Amino acid sequence: MITLTDITKVYKNGPLEVQALSPVNLKVERGEFVAIMGSSGSGKSTLMNIIGCLDVPTSGSYNLDGEDVHKLNEDELSRVRNQKIGFVFQSFNLLGRQTVLQNVTLPMMYAGISREKRNERALDLLARVGLEGRVKHRPTELSGGQKQRVAIARALTMNAPILLADEPTGNLDTKSSHEIMALFKQIHEEGTTIVLVTHEPDIAEHADRVLLFGDGKLLKDTRKGSVYS
Repeated sequence: MITLTDITKVYKNGPLEVQALSPVNLKVERGEFVAIMGSSGSGKSTLMNIIGCLDVPTSGSYNLDGEDVHKLNEDELSRVRNQKIGFVFQSFNLLGRQTVLQNVTLPMMYAGISREKRNERALDLLARVGLEGRVKHRPTELSGGQKQRVAIARALTMNAPILLADEPTGNLDTKSSHEIMALFKQIHEEGTTIVLVTHEPDIAEHADRVLLFGDGKLLKDTRKGSVYS
């Protein structure tokens, strides 16, 4: 599903260069649940942005579900992001003036799906995440956990085979975090490939595989059954 070969990322600021990622080689198979861990500045968010086609590597190649990402133009990258990848962010990224229903239907609107079909799909997903009673509310009227449930419903609208989550529990209390991770587990069990960035070991324990990054390098690749630390 995801193959990264000799991926590097260098950020330039005038004469200064910052090596965010040293050569990274990584494969994520279809149906895996992978957590990426590391301290601030370890390169984990940079890697997530490259996987999500939100940033491009300085060198190396990236094959996503059989497509060479480097060869795609902007329109093709937009299609990949819309159809193959669902995104969940720490800050939720909901539109404050839109209702819960409108926020969830947004990716489908961009895809040209009819209003009737996108509303039907959004309502089904909101029921799935336990928010069928909040469809007319706006984000300011929701708790942090509810906002993240809206974001997850939105990420699932296009039936994308990959779900990327960047610190999805970072702004949540413990109870809400556990509820969100239970939802991720359910989504994974239904066949979605999940790649999740976190700095919290207890959140990483929900994954089947944990990748530990430091100084832009993949330091450790641990399968389930080991102790994450």
